[in-house]
Amino acid sequence: MRFFRRSLVGLFLMALTVGLLAVGGHTIYSSLQERWAREGVTRTARERVFSVNVVALEPATITPVLTSFGEVRSRRTLDLRAPVGGTVVELSPDFQEGGTVRKGQLLARIDPADAQTAVDVSRTDLVEAEADLREARNALALAQDDLAAAQEQLALRARALQRQRDLKTRGVGTEATVETAELAEASAKQSVLSRRQAIQQAEARVSQTQTLIERRRINLTNAERLLADTEVFAAFDGRLSGVTATEGGLVANNEQLAELIDPDDLEVSFRVSTAQYARLLDGEGKLTVAPVTVTLDVLGTDLSFQGRLTRESAAVSEGTTGRLLFAELTDTGGLRPGDFVTVAIEEPALERVAVVPSAAVDAAGTVLVLDDEDRLENAEVTVLRRQGDDVLVRARGLQGREIVAERSQLLGAGIKVKPLRGDRAAPEEPEMVELDQDRRAKLIAFVEANTRIPDEVKTRMLARLAEPQVPADMIERLESRMGS
Repeated sequence: MRFFRRSLVGLFLMALTVGLLAVGGHTIYSSLQERWAREGVTRTARERVFSVNVVALEPATITPVLTSFGEVRSRRTLDLRAPVGGTVVELSPDFQEGGTVRKGQLLARIDPADAQTAVDVSRTDLVEAEADLREARNALALAQDDLAAAQEQLALRARALQRQRDLKTRGVGTEATVETAELAEASAKQSVLSRRQAIQQAEARVSQTQTLIERRRINLTNAERLLADTEVFAAFDGRLSGVTATEGGLVANNEQLAELIDPDDLEVSFRVSTAQYARLLDGEGKLTVAPVTVTLDVLGTDLSFQGRLTRESAAVSEGTTGRLLFAELTDTGGLRPGDFVTVAIEEPALERVAVVPSAAVDAAGTVLVLDDEDRLENAEVTVLRRQGDDVLVRARGLQGREIVAERSQLLGAGIKVKPLRGDRAAPEEPEMVELDQDRRAKLIAFVEANTRIPDEVKTRMLARLAEPQVPADMIERLESRMGS
């Protein structure tokens, strides 16, 4: 009985398995028939259409802007050096790093004792020489009086000789008396000659004394100059940098004490390539006086200053290329010598050029232009300038035509596209953040305590922080320096 029951169960399972296999085989066969039927149907190929952004070529007169990086420097800088060696006995209260001084202000005084002694000695020597000159002139006057007396004596002797000769002629006088008169005249002539020699000696002494006086005056002037060199004065209004001198310190001759910088007379030096330099020349090959905009990034706050090109370096330094240019700044509030800034120079205006996205032009200088059927075709353009994400091109015969704004490898000549027309995306506004009172107070306190930020920049930053909403990049930079 049990065997019979198990045999029936086995037959049932076998029948069920065969039925399932039959159903599966039928399903597979039906699927194959359906697939074979689909493969037998011929489909018509459809052209793929790409959607692209397009811009129109509208030629206009555009002023290109050349961008470079430079360093701010002062046009008037003076090294304050010790003209003489000695001990620093006095320093101005403003003689410190960053101190503001005025023209003619006494900055430092070196011990003047030795220099004052030299002045006193030189002045005494000059007085002595002047006394010798007076004595020599008096001696000359006496010698001239002696000469006059000797000349009168000679004249008297000459008359006496003539009288004796007359007496001898009349037979009254004798030969002996005539000879005696002749001897007296000769003696008088010798006396006149001696007096003349004495006058020459007195005149020579006067000349020597005058020369000595001039020498003593030169020595006195030199000593007074050395005495004046013990005091260091400010040659112009400015600020001190690199201060090394201390009161009571010993300085050597020509040792640098500090550097005086004029913070209001600034310029920026920057380097451009030779090709860029050629675009800044006029028809005569001279550098144009082009407007310049200098931008300084201070903790998220951009400060802009205006200026103009003034000159170029006379030679190319060894190991460098291009040209070194200099621009004079008209507004210097907040700038300091040594600041690293961005320089934007306006080039001469270009006529009949168009501004297109840089992604619209390939390396070969071609663009994809739409025809009347919205199909693409290649066209050549001349790339004149590259400015950020844009390029300035000159395209002959393409005025008013539309080109693809962003090329890709899927696009090429003959491909049909769906043009998407519209204005280019406007530049994104900086993200603004609303601060709570505690966070705002911490940022304001950090800015106020920072001594490296110029006063003008600090005022602008505090005004920006006091507004209801503050730029996020400014907050990020401040907090990164706070260590938060």
